[in-house]
Amino acid sequence: MSRSLLEQLPEIVARGRQVAERILESLESRHRVGLQTREWVLPSKDAREADWIRADLRQDALASVQGGLFGEVRPSFGDAAAPDRTPWRNRLIYGDNLLAMAALLAGDPPSGMPALRGGIDLIYIDPPFDSRADYRTRVSLPGVELEQRPTVLEQFAYCDTWSDGTASYLEMLVPRLILMRELLSKSGSICIHIGMQVSHYVKAVADEIFGKANFNTEIVWSYGTPSGGRAAGNKMVKAHEYLLWYAKNYGEHFHRKEYLPYSEKYIEDRFTEVDGHGRRYRTREREKGCFERQYLDESKGVPLSTVWTDVKQLYAHHYIKRKNEETGYDTQKPEALLERVINSACPENGLVADFFGGSGTTAAVAERLGRRWITSDLGKPACMIMRKRLIDRNARPFLYQAIGDYQLESAKNTLGRSFRIGDLAQILLSLFGARPLPEEDNPARNLGSVVAGGVRTLVYADSPNKLTGAATLKKALAQRDSLLGGWDRVVVLGWNFEPNIGESIDGLNDPALEVLVVPPDLLDRLKKKGSLERLRGHVRFSSLQYLKIGPVQRLRGADAQAETLRVALANYVLLSPEAINLDDANRARLQAVMNREPLALIEYWAVDPDYDGEVFRSVWQDYRGNLDGDGDPLRVTTEAVFSVPARPGPRRVCVRAVDVFGFEAEVSVEVGVEGGR
Repeated sequence: MSRSLLEQLPEIVARGRQVAERILESLESRHRVGLQTREWVLPSKDAREADWIRADLRQDALASVQGGLFGEVRPSFGDAAAPDRTPWRNRLIYGDNLLAMAALLAGDPPSGMPALRGGIDLIYIDPPFDSRADYRTRVSLPGVELEQRPTVLEQFAYCDTWSDGTASYLEMLVPRLILMRELLSKSGSICIHIGMQVSHYVKAVADEIFGKANFNTEIVWSYGTPSGGRAAGNKMVKAHEYLLWYAKNYGEHFHRKEYLPYSEKYIEDRFTEVDGHGRRYRTREREKGCFERQYLDESKGVPLSTVWTDVKQLYAHHYIKRKNEETGYDTQKPEALLERVINSACPENGLVADFFGGSGTTAAVAERLGRRWITSDLGKPACMIMRKRLIDRNARPFLYQAIGDYQLESAKNTLGRSFRIGDLAQILLSLFGARPLPEEDNPARNLGSVVAGGVRTLVYADSPNKLTGAATLKKALAQRDSLLGGWDRVVVLGWNFEPNIGESIDGLNDPALEVLVVPPDLLDRLKKKGSLERLRGHVRFSSLQYLKIGPVQRLRGADAQAETLRVALANYVLLSPEAINLDDANRARLQAVMNREPLALIEYWAVDPDYDGEVFRSVWQDYRGNLDGDGDPLRVTTEAVFSVPARPGPRRVCVRAVDVFGFEAEVSVEVGVEGGR
């Protein structure tokens, strides 16, 4: 007979502790999880207004980071660090939040971030708690709407979370809560936003992790009045959710008492007297026979209770207010809710984190309230929504980062912690249909061969913990030409790529070189299938997408203090639409858009006028939905014209684009004054 969930809870917590302890132990090793900085975003979106208006903001942003990632940030940007310390950078992280937290606990030396153990003042999380949720994404393109199923990576994360119902959900949540406790400061607290489906079980495991004595309070958020379709059913209408609040150390945690304004009825019923100066007051008996006046204009209001009825869901807001906040993300929470949470539990200039970032409400509100922030999400659509939302709010410069060794960590979870990189290369070669070369000619165990139709092909399986770039391609070409008498062609299988990989391939101009992408969900599929044989023949290694731009113009102003750059998109090619999780009908619609208007696939693009080859610093951005630009919600503007401070010598202008499916492409060119490509 199967055991009840209540009986399973001790084992679930024990297994979660083991997962968290392995991560904490790994922090001392040289193979700890790291972060890759994909973009340093200096918000300056395209707009119809004169560029000189936005140029001031752009020059402020550039000046604020002129010293590089380690440089000093100008105080006007609200940096919290002491003058003699590396300044703080807000950051948006794409990837599994378990790995993101491991990286934060380890620190990120390239961006100057110290280890954040005990460094976060407030964590708010809103983990998914509806096992029947529909995670399909609707992608609107000119003249067509596509329905994209979740990426397989997201599907497997979702399946792992709900494969055994609430038990799997708690298995996911427990190790993450343990790491969150490690990240909290001595005076910090965590707010867990949860639904009635699982709130009682989450309360039980949170009591075990944070300590029952550190339970602060439970908030009932009553978010709306039943109406319309929600009220038409034959059962009571769900109209509330819970906020479970725990302190790291109860009694030492930061808390600011909040007050609500008196209602008109409350004022009319209680403040019934008026003095000679016209001030309303009421008379109160503090002690027997001792009366005093309480003036309305000196009163703070009604102390905030544990039942919140005044903050409504977005659908209950006025149309204009709703449109100002809505991002299109299904589970988006109203900013008023996060404003109350942050004001209550995070000190001025404190650090707020949200590891289920979703629509980015936590980061957006923290930015507006002058707090520092970190947010992360596993979904690429969520990360794109957050990035656009923060740019739209003219946020302070922030980092967009990814898990540096995502596939490596996934391999450890799938193949065991003692696996070697060569083991993974052997799996890739097998799935590609290549026969491994003899070990004496293949010490790294990453080379294989395919012989078909008289053509001898060398297959090079690159490592998941590095970026495949020009150096790797040159090495593969050298081995093609010299190893075992030479080969007719070489195929490079890569996991992660340098953003300018397209340029590198074009520069080599070698028709006997092919670069293919390893499916990012491969290890999850291997884990699910349980057998290499069952996967063989069902794995597709797809081609890379690429971006092309027109000639870049660089014009020096009359005062020689500023320059105008003009950059235009020319073409975008998505080479492998079959690799996207679409059914046949939606794939055919996508192909029609690709043939008719390829640039309509661009979701976001940005320009770095002085790319150093390491960190992409975007100082101009445009994205679909930016109505301040060309006013077209389904297309980006295809030309950027903006001003930057003048500098001598050539500039390395880099353009990076992200398509509607989350794929990135990049191209960079060297431009002289009043010159082109």
